Amino acid sequence: MDNDQYGTGRAGRYDDIIHLPHHVSAVHPQMPLEERAAQFSPFAALTGFGDALRETARVTDEFVRPDEDNRTSLDGKLCMLKEHIKERPEVTVTYFKPDARKAGGAYETMTGNLKKIDTYGRRLVMADGTEIPVEYIVRIEVTVHTMANHSAD
Repeated sequence: MDNDQYGTGRAGRYDDIIHLPHHVSAVHPQMPLEERAAQFSPFAALTGFGDALRETARVTDEFVRPDEDNRTSLDGKLCMLKEHIKERPEVTVTYFKPDARKAGGAYETMTGNLKKIDTYGRRLVMADGTEIPVEYIVRIEVTVHTMANHSAD
């Protein structure tokens, strides 16, 4: 009995061709290495599954409504800001921004000049066009010198 190259006692099925030179086609160009490697990359059988997993793993905060005292303080602050709206006071507003894709959201803080208070739409409109719903505001600080003593927490 013939031995293969490993000495297992078996002759290999391809011993007659294993040492022949690699064939290169004269008609078809060789595939670049990057494309050859792509043939062996993992196959995404469930398109979008990875995105769904990442979305599920993304953490959001729950909105906590301000208590009655804080709400009263915020309402007073909004009334005072409405009286001084022509001055375009600089304010820092902390508010809850609901997530568009899942329950919850994130707390954001923005500093800018207040352009108007839309009482009908119940939102603050900042000079840069940002609109903040009043119902989601949890804190307002006024940084304009004329109103520095009127801060609401």
